[in-house]
This record gives sequence, C-alpha cells and structure tokens, in this order.
Amino acid sequence: MTDADWAPLTDELDRWARAGRVARFWLRDDDAVEPTEPLERLLALSARHEVPVALAVIPAFTGDALAGRLAAAPAAEVAVHGWSHENFAPPGEKKQELGGHRPADVVLASLERGLSHLARLHGPRLAPVLVPPWNRIDPALVSRLGGLGFRALSVFGPEKALGLAAINTHVDVIDWRGTRGGRPGGDLAAEMAVRLRAIASGEGTLGLLTHHLVHDETVWGFLEELFERTARHPGCRWTRLSELVG
Repeated sequence: MTDADWAPLTDELDRWARAGRVARFWLRDDDAVEPTEPLERLLALSARHEVPVALAVIPAFTGDALAGRLAAAPAAEVAVHGWSHENFAPPGEKKQELGGHRPADVVLASLERGLSHLARLHGPRLAPVLVPPWNRIDPALVSRLGGLGFRALSVFGPEKALGLAAINTHVDVIDWRGTRGGRPGGDLAAEMAVRLRAIASGEGTLGLLTHHLVHDETVWGFLEELFERTARHPGCRWTRLSELVG
C-alpha cells in the first residue's frame, strides 16, 4: 500500500491528535478453537506491535490446548462465540445459531454453558462478552443475556440499543461476498476513516474484525502495516476488550 492509500486514515488520525483526542481502536478475531499456525501468526503480530486481540472462541470445540497457549499470550483475551457455531435457520434464510428457530430457554442455556466453560478454561482472560456467530442474534434474547453473566454484546455494524451494552466491530478485512480473500487495503483504510468521523463528536470505538483461519497474504500485509502506522500514533490507542466492558 502507498501513502496515498493510507491517507484517509492517517489524515483523520492526525486531526484527532491535533484536537487532543484519542480514538479507541480494538481488534476482534473470530472462530478460535485451538492453536494453529494462523493463530500463532496473529498472536506474534499482536505481541510485536503491542496490539491487544480479543479472540471470539467457540466453546463447544475448545479446551485445554488453547487455554494453555493463551496463558503465554498476555495481549490476548477471550469472548464467547455462541456455543457451537451451528446454523439452525432453514434453507433460504441467513445463517443463525442464536435466532428464533429454537425455544429461547434452549438457546440461553447453551450460552450459559459456553460462558461457564470458557470461564473455567481462561479465568480472568475471559471478557464476559457474547459474539453471536454470523453476527446475528434474535433481539428478544438480548435483554436476558445479563442474567446469564454477559456484560456486553458484540456484532458487526453501528451499535443499537437492544438491552445490553454494545461493543461492535465496524470494518471487516475479508471480502465475504466476492473473492473471500483480503479486501483492498485502501478500501479498509477509507472505511476506518469514515468510522472515525462518525464518532468524532461523541463516544464510540472503532472495531476491526479479522478471521485468522482464512487470512491470505493481503490481510497479513495490511495488518502489519496498519499496526506499524497506528500502534504509537497519538491520535489512537489499541484497547483491550475488557477495558471497553469495564
């Protein structure tokens, strides 16, 4: 990427810095289950630039191996990625694990089990945040999540008032509807700048969404340069998910 590609983001961050403001960035990476080569690459990148990462972990398929690896990764935290990332929507509907296709009590019981399982494995590394698979959840369930122990919900897009604090992601590095590879870095930088302008007059964060298991070199290269340009920029700070929840 050229400086011109980065200019929308860097110019906006420079404006924040001149105004004495600091934008809160955070990184969410979905679908972690076990140690893998792509996860190692993500954790190394996070550590090298001191950028915290919140891993949305699928409870049904994870265990001691991931917990042991993350014990040596102080910049990594864990959020609850549904229970099994299983689609219960009928053909023709968008995929959902946490939709209205099953009794609410059944869905909520699976989420409570997932929270308990990850708390046992990860202890204080767990942020009590629900990340619905495919970023979709029946709105009727949200007001009941607090009673299970969740303190926030994280989906994709602008935050909405659904009955629980929202800490969303806003820019996704993957072109899911096209190449299913990394999106052009200039487009991502421009989207990040748009989000910064949207929160410039009030509270809010910029959440970047990644998916380590499907990253291509376009994504890895973008992340490396993004962290180089932003990790020590006075106009922003990469923030731990637990800080945002707190």
